[in-house]
Amino acid sequence: MSATIFEWNIVWQYRMQLLGGLGTALAVAAVALVISVILGLILAVGRMSKPPVSWLAALWINVFRGVPALVSVLWVYFGWSLLLGINLSTFEAGVVALVLLYGAFIAEIYRSALDAIPRGQREAGLALGLHRLRVFVFVILPQATKIAVPNIGSMFIGMVKTTSVFSVIGLLEVIHVTENIEATTFQPFVLYTAAAGIYVAIAFLLDFAFRLVERVLAKPAKGGLSALFTARSRRRIAAVIAARSSGVSGVAGT
Repeated sequence: MSATIFEWNIVWQYRMQLLGGLGTALAVAAVALVISVILGLILAVGRMSKPPVSWLAALWINVFRGVPALVSVLWVYFGWSLLLGINLSTFEAGVVALVLLYGAFIAEIYRSALDAIPRGQREAGLALGLHRLRVFVFVILPQATKIAVPNIGSMFIGMVKTTSVFSVIGLLEVIHVTENIEATTFQPFVLYTAAAGIYVAIAFLLDFAFRLVERVLAKPAKGGLSALFTARSRRRIAAVIAARSSGVSGVAGT
């Protein structure tokens, strides 16, 4: 019985194809992350609203948190075409499938982050005369985002790994590229080990990147840009106080 020969050099030989698959996986995950954050925030606000909006948001979240990624992408890619006549590319189907799944998870992340902000923050903004929407956008949301960033980073890493399932619809991500190369080289152990190494390496890099973002958001900014934002915030607050003061003075004068 002959010993198995592992040709590790083929990893370097096909490095561009493997990196191309990684680029596709990152592109699908990045587009899906942006849309998922927006959808998740809408669902989080909806779930914190009154019925029936909260019921509908809770239904969406619980349904799509329970759907497996494989079922989701097959349903989007083949089901929408059969039932609705909507024909999506493999890239588009991958993005939609990730948004449906991870939008629900990010909704819960944002709901917890919004709940963590003290109610006094809202009351203080309203006391200054700010509209509820402005209080949410400029006071509550930035603080909640700081809390949500670490978990959103974990979701992004999960998105990149989940794209490996999308080889079933022909998306040329890392696993599908690996399968194509393995069909001609017959080195499954070498190639799938390389694929695993790629996923581990990108997980470390993304974790490092999101930790940097978390650190930047946690500390007050410095330099000219910080001075500009601080000056704008002070002018905005001063304008609100001046407007309220003039209104009070006008009432007292009458």
